Amino acid sequence: MTPEQGRRVRDLFEAAVDHDPASVAAWVAREAPDDPAVRAEVLSLLDHHSRAGAFLSQPIVEQASELLAEDEPLAPGATVGTYTIVRELGRGGMGRVYLASDARLGRTVALKALAPHLVREPSQRERLRGEARAAAALTHAGICTVYALEEIDGDLYIATEFVDGLTLGELIRSERRPSRDELLRTARELAAALASAHAKGIVHRDLKPDNVMRGRDGHLKVLDFGLARISAEMMEGAPRLTQPGMLIGTPAYMAPEQINGLPVDARADVFAFGVLLYEYACGVHPFAASTALATVARVLESDARPLVAHVDVSSRLAGVIARCLQKDPADRFGSAAELLGALDAPEDEPQPAAPHATWWRVHQVVIGVLYIAGAIFAWQIKEWIETPVSVSIFLALGAAATIGGVLRGHLVFTSVMNPARLTKERARTAGATRLLDLLTASLLFADAVVMAATGALPAVFALALGLGIALASLVLEPATTAAAFGDEP
Repeated sequence: MTPEQGRRVRDLFEAAVDHDPASVAAWVAREAPDDPAVRAEVLSLLDHHSRAGAFLSQPIVEQASELLAEDEPLAPGATVGTYTIVRELGRGGMGRVYLASDARLGRTVALKALAPHLVREPSQRERLRGEARAAAALTHAGICTVYALEEIDGDLYIATEFVDGLTLGELIRSERRPSRDELLRTARELAAALASAHAKGIVHRDLKPDNVMRGRDGHLKVLDFGLARISAEMMEGAPRLTQPGMLIGTPAYMAPEQINGLPVDARADVFAFGVLLYEYACGVHPFAASTALATVARVLESDARPLVAHVDVSSRLAGVIARCLQKDPADRFGSAAELLGALDAPEDEPQPAAPHATWWRVHQVVIGVLYIAGAIFAWQIKEWIETPVSVSIFLALGAAATIGGVLRGHLVFTSVMNPARLTKERARTAGATRLLDLLTASLLFADAVVMAATGALPAVFALALGLGIALASLVLEPATTAAAFGDEP
């Protein structure tokens, strides 16, 4: 391949990365119809790029499960102590999970056979015992109950409640979106379950759709506290199974500080809660990108598009989720209990500001200042050249600027005092404010024409002011509005 072809491959690849994967091949074919070698190289690079970081879409422990697992699966009918295996339910880096019947108490359980690599060392076994004891202390109705930690023939098993139902991950993949009431109920139930764990010093650390199940009875259950971080007080000095800086969990649902290997607390679960609820509400991950690696990069660097851009939800829930997704832990709710309190607040209580809402308010104020400047300058032109035309322009521009300023002031006031009403007020006034902006710009253009023959500098100023108002309305305002509220530009 020649240097020129290499440069062409590089340019096409960099441009193609941001294209929809489903149509990128056709795009490459159109861009390089004359060079099959370039097309083939670009497509090869895109294929490797799409798979780079694929391990980030699943928990690290699951990615290594084939390498780490040394256990043989238990066949249906096999007995382990008082448990009889019915079938295997699944497996991961923590071990295999079976549906089993407990002859001792006559009930069906989920029996987790912990992987041998986790229980070799005495310190590791003690750590798991401590985690099991802590998990068993979680008696909330929204958390899967731990029944027993069994040590049988040198192996460790954890017997838990068997929850028959569908995970939120399965519901998301079914493409059935929840109603507003279902979404709010799910948010409250999940927040209440997490609040119970946080109150006992336990952070889940791997909260994701596949770890939350909606049972056949309609109740929500949080599963698998196997990666939970237990507070030092609860562990009473027991050795840690994971070390500082170790990446534990599923990166697409991790808080930024967790991805960076920093210490985490309940606010990491709050971030994961926001990601999970966002995705459950609309079926789209808040930081979705073309590759898993790019998704994690967006978790670290980009703001999520407001949920209201995807689906109709209450302003309260949208504001709560937006706060959960803040990059800085200090900007999130301090715990799930605080989060639950925000969900239970009255609908008309002021909600957290949408991301970038301050810039949107600044835009409204700047437009108001430009209105005032335009009206003052139109008056000055009327004083310099008092003709029926200049007087008419001044009167019309003064009226337009007054009405436009009042409308924009009303929007700013509503955004501060009654944010739940803001979406309706923006929709109600959008046409009028756009029309007034363009009318004001047109009148300033007319003033520029009036002044052109007698004063070039004032004419240019009037023209520039009119262009500024027009561009602010047609170009800048859609961008600030989209950033603040998710509206399409």
